[in-house]
Amino acid sequence: MKFFITIVLILSFFLIVSCGEQEKPENLTIARKNVKEYYESGRFYTEVEDVVKEAEKEFDKIKIKNNSAVVFDVDETALDNYALAKSMGFGYVYKMNKEWNAEMKSPALKPVKELYDYLLERGVHIIFLTGRNFPEYEVTYQNLKNVGYTVFDTLITQIGDETKMKSRDFKSSKRVFLTNEGYDIIGTVGDQWSDLRGEDHGIQVKIPNYLYKDEY
Repeated sequence: MKFFITIVLILSFFLIVSCGEQEKPENLTIARKNVKEYYESGRFYTEVEDVVKEAEKEFDKIKIKNNSAVVFDVDETALDNYALAKSMGFGYVYKMNKEWNAEMKSPALKPVKELYDYLLERGVHIIFLTGRNFPEYEVTYQNLKNVGYTVFDTLITQIGDETKMKSRDFKSSKRVFLTNEGYDIIGTVGDQWSDLRGEDHGIQVKIPNYLYKDEY
């Protein structure tokens, strides 16, 4: 009995210690420094290249049809907004974000552009689906064109009450719409899981993003 009580006391002690030593968040200054170093060292882009290579292997297995389509997200997927994030201190400043978009400053995320080129060569229809709002449609369209995404079927933005929808619900509903229009969606490419989950997603190509996370 004494042995049993001793064991219980020991376990209780370790439980108290472990509860008191819960993992603490990284200091924000250090976290920002680490993100900056990861992107600017080139390691982030190497990681994206690896994701794209694996995606191409998966798409190689698919027989392309006349209506085969892949849906691409825009920000942090087709377009690279790292410079904007850095200028905002890796936070979010609404005015700076809108000015950046209006000035069409985003370069292409190179490995994703290579995936786009690969899919075009195979005869796949390209569709861009973004959470940006309709007033930014023209600048988004032109930014994509300017950085080499010159061929795509359509660009879809949020409009009206769609701006109140969660990202996953909005993007899933648009893919259902596209399927009903006759497309066979064989893949989705995005930096957030909300870009990829839901109805009619096909192969899910998750682009890494260490700048922000969409919980929806």
